[in-house]
Amino acid sequence: MPNVYQVPQALTCLAYQPRVRDFLSAAYREGRLSHAYLFLGAPGSGMLEAADALAQCVVCPNDGDASCDECIRVAYHTHPDVRHYAPEGVAGYLVGQVRSIVEDAALSPVRASSKVYILDGVDRLRGTAANALLKTIEEPPSGVMFILIARSADAVLPTLVSRCQQVPFRVIPNEVALGLVQRGTGANQSEARIALSVAGSPERAIAFLSSPDRRGVRRDVVRTLGELANDDAWDVLCAAQLICENVRKPFAKSGGGKGAAPSPVSERDAEYLSKKALRQIEEAQKRELTARERSGMMEAIAAAESLLRDVLARCEGAVEPVVNEDVEDVVDRIARSCSTAAALQALDACRIAAADIARNVTPQLAMEVMLLAIKEALV
Repeated sequence: MPNVYQVPQALTCLAYQPRVRDFLSAAYREGRLSHAYLFLGAPGSGMLEAADALAQCVVCPNDGDASCDECIRVAYHTHPDVRHYAPEGVAGYLVGQVRSIVEDAALSPVRASSKVYILDGVDRLRGTAANALLKTIEEPPSGVMFILIARSADAVLPTLVSRCQQVPFRVIPNEVALGLVQRGTGANQSEARIALSVAGSPERAIAFLSSPDRRGVRRDVVRTLGELANDDAWDVLCAAQLICENVRKPFAKSGGGKGAAPSPVSERDAEYLSKKALRQIEEAQKRELTARERSGMMEAIAAAESLLRDVLARCEGAVEPVVNEDVEDVVDRIARSCSTAAALQALDACRIAAADIARNVTPQLAMEVMLLAIKEALV
């Protein structure tokens, strides 16, 4: 019998959320995992990472060792029995999207003995779509777990909240997050601060620092902002196109990894699938690529926002060191030629772009509008 007090290896990544780690670990070891969890907290508190870690425990044949083939597939989002979802519609989750989840939940697992469905942004799950999911959560098929993620329970349909085990996540203190990133990558404090400002959570910051492509996108954004004063509108549009192309670069690669494109269905597997099933798989892969691209664009916008916050701090005469220490010259150059009001207006452009991306506006259009608005504000 496993040691009740031993934390599964998969859950040790939640060192910055000890209460969550211990709660989920105890539930797993005592065999009392719920069929539905509602993770609640601010962005960057590690809820998606926690969902993946719990999913590893559920599908792993070795008590969540985090190193077997099943756990690796979960970590890279390629496990067929662990599905990730986010709102696809402008207003939130689509009815058809939720119906496909419900239909899939009724099917037997492909590789593991259980299935896990991770739904981010369930505060944007409303109406018919919410009711379709509610019935399945009320009477779930055997061996199915739902992990719902939202900022606050108040924003989630009350009937959904009442059917789930709520797990609150606290905001991670900055010094704790910095330490986690430094230990996980060997980066210095300056590099860790930059990664956290762009990626948000420690887990994502570690992944950011390990990806030359993602760090390259941040350099593109910094260079573009630094050159806006001398660029005309055409230059800005070309810069936006380059940033978008480089955001897509990791997703075009084949092979394993969170940044890799989903593997196509092999000819051998295709023989055993109906045309409808193949079409559904292709559509799911396209949606996944779109979701990853939008995630990359949000990271690029975060890089711009981080630099502009430093500019604002300089305009206000703050004595604290800037976050983007490696490009402090760019920060100073922009700050010398703009005012506090201009920096705030440029930051507003970033927030508008992020909101547009969340509403499914074309990523390149959102980037073009953002850069042109920042240029207008700063120049």
